[in-house]
This record gives sequence, C-alpha cells and structure tokens, in this order.
Amino acid sequence: MQINKNLIADANQQQLKAHQRRLSLATEDIDDVETVLQKLSSFNIAIPSWALGTGGTRFGRFSGGGEPRTLEEKLEDVGVIHALNQSSNAISLHIPWDIPDNAASIRALASQLGLHFDAVNSNTFQDQAGQKHSYKFGSLHHVDKEVRKQAVAHNVEVIKYGKDLGSTALSVWLSDGSNFPGQLNFREAFQNTLESLQEIYSALPDDWKIWVEYKPYEPNFYSTTIGDWGQSYLLANKLGPKASTLVDLGHHLNGTNIEQIVSILLMEGKLAGFHFNDSKYGDDDLTVGSINPYQLFLIFNELVEGMDARNMNHATDIGWMIDASHNVKDPIEDLLQSVQAIKIAYTQALLVDKTALKDAQQDNDVVLAQEILQQAYRTDVRPLVAEASYRTGGALDPVTVFRQLKGRENLIKERGLKTVATGL
Repeated sequence: MQINKNLIADANQQQLKAHQRRLSLATEDIDDVETVLQKLSSFNIAIPSWALGTGGTRFGRFSGGGEPRTLEEKLEDVGVIHALNQSSNAISLHIPWDIPDNAASIRALASQLGLHFDAVNSNTFQDQAGQKHSYKFGSLHHVDKEVRKQAVAHNVEVIKYGKDLGSTALSVWLSDGSNFPGQLNFREAFQNTLESLQEIYSALPDDWKIWVEYKPYEPNFYSTTIGDWGQSYLLANKLGPKASTLVDLGHHLNGTNIEQIVSILLMEGKLAGFHFNDSKYGDDDLTVGSINPYQLFLIFNELVEGMDARNMNHATDIGWMIDASHNVKDPIEDLLQSVQAIKIAYTQALLVDKTALKDAQQDNDVVLAQEILQQAYRTDVRPLVAEASYRTGGALDPVTVFRQLKGRENLIKERGLKTVATGL
C-alpha cells in the first residue's frame, strides 16, 4: 500500500485553519522559529524492520492483521509512515529475518519510496534453521572457538548484505551471559568477545562503523557479557575509531541516569546513536514517550547541548532509530506515535535557553536551572512539529490521517487477516 500525496493534502486542508491558529499561539514567545522548524524538518528517525508486525510475549502473540509478509511489504509500510510524517526516511534491517534476495531490486524499491537503509543488525541470540552450532550458551563469548567463528562469520555476512543495500553501519547486540554463579569465567568471556569483535571490525569497509549495544539482563539474569555502557565503551575503545556505543533506552537498570551516560559518551566521541523506546519496569519496548516523556526531554537536552559543543549535525552525525515491540497496538500507529514523541522532545530541547541555563549552573542556582528546563518542557510544541511535517509534504496529524484513510483496513484487504510478519 502506498499513500497518495493528494489524499494527505486533502486531509491537511480540513485541519489547516485550526492548525494555523494553534501555531500562531505557540510561536508568540519563541525566538528564531524558522531555525527550529528547519532543524525539525531535517530530523529523521529510522524504523526497524522487526517493529512492523505485532510483537508479543512468551505467553502469546496476537496478530492485528495485514502484517508485512516480505521485506518488500515492510518497505512499503515504512513508506506509509514516511509519507505521513516525513521523518522516517530510513529502515534498519535485522538479518537473517530480512535477507534481501535481490539487493538491487530492494534498493530500487526503497528509493522509489524515498527511503534508504540505516544500520544493519546481526542476530546471534537465536538458532536458525540449518545452523551447525547452537548459541544456547552464547555466541561471540562462547567457550567453543567453532561457535565463535560461526558467530563472527554471520556478522561478516551481515556486513556484505549491508554493503549491497548502501548501509554503512553494523549494530551488534549480544544475549551472551550467564544465569548462575560459576557458569562463566567473566574475564575469559569478555576476552573472547573482544577477540571476536576484533575479527568483525577487521572486516568493516573503510567507511563503515560498528555500534556495540549493551544490556544488563535478559535473557541471562546473573550476568551479561556486555552488561552496561562502560563495558561497551571499553570494547569500543579497544576496537578503534570505527567503533562506538549504541544506547537503547530500555537497556538500563531502573533509575539509571541515562542522560548522564549520553553526555559522557558524546563528550568522548563514542556515542553511536539510539534505540528509542520507553519502559515501566525494564526492557518493555513500549511506545516512545508513553511512560516518561520528561526523561526523553532531558536526554535530548544533553544531546543538543553536547552536539552543539562539538559542532555536530543533529540530523546525521549519530544514528536515530526506534526499537519497540507492539503486542496490543497497530504497529504503524505505534511507530507514528513514537516518531512524534521523539520530535516533540527534540523540539523542546531546542527551546531551552542554553545561555541562561549555563549562567544558572555557574551560579549554583538550582531553582532557576529547573525553571529554565521546565519552561521548555512545558511548552506545547506540537504545532511546530505539525508545521514541519506540513512544510515537507507530510500530514499535520499522521495517526488521524492514517485512520481516516483506513490504512489498516486496506492492508488487511491486500494481505489478509492472518498474516504474520517475517522474523517474529
């Protein structure tokens, strides 16, 4: 399914007067609105191929119908999202869930839809059909060298697929770890992981990067071999300049100060980018901004300040991706909501009076610092987000327009009610 631009324009026309009224009120006290809108218009968030179908839990999965059965259909769904919000011009593939049979054809379809390929993701947390060695006890850290070689070979193969599609980054997340004390020698596991990653690193093309992700628990609960940002940062430093740390917002123990982690990694030039989601308890993979939007804003405040300090391009100098699973929502609607939440937090961060905040910090004026941050956070920037979308040909209200155009109903008509997305 593809959405006709004229249908989006017609829907916008019905909402335009109300939007212009809200925009006028929202911008009265904002300096240099045009700069904010320009930055917002160029800001894009990659959509993961694995999030386009209904997710689930170990207890069950309930398909919503019309799910993408092929990589081509996943591209079409991302094309729908991008047509509506004009902020999702990239797709991040998970291999082997989404192996492109014909890279040239897939790349041409992506281009037709206004898309390109973001980081490619390897998978050594599952055994695949025909696989010689099992990852039950780990992959890159495994005590058996043959298992490690197999995992390295898979990552190198993923790089090859990525090259064919025009990607320039490999994202590595490992479930490697242990469930019981004594199960694992921590030092040997870390050393094995480093040596395996060094082999993968040596296979990177000159213009590629490797993004090392971390997670404190799940599926292993006593230890994980890359359990926190410090361990990922250590590996990235040992690997070299093409390696950096990928932050998943759900991959932290409850109460972790993620914005401080982001600030330090950015300062050190080792922040690869983000997997955005939200959580109540752990790695819940919930809709971005659905639980703790203030934390999201605080993270973006550190990002904007830190990137500006390094003269970085907000839109392109680090990777922006979503990593979520939707077991009760329409996946496309959920992804549209997540992108909107990210754009809202980013816009609010752009409105922070950085000079005044710096002065308050230098004066140890804690009350004033809080007031400055919350003044930006409590500003309703939704009209600015809508205006940026409108100016670039997107919908003023993407979720509403998707529903008005009966997006899910049309997908069910095309694909059927019982379809199951590949890789889930």
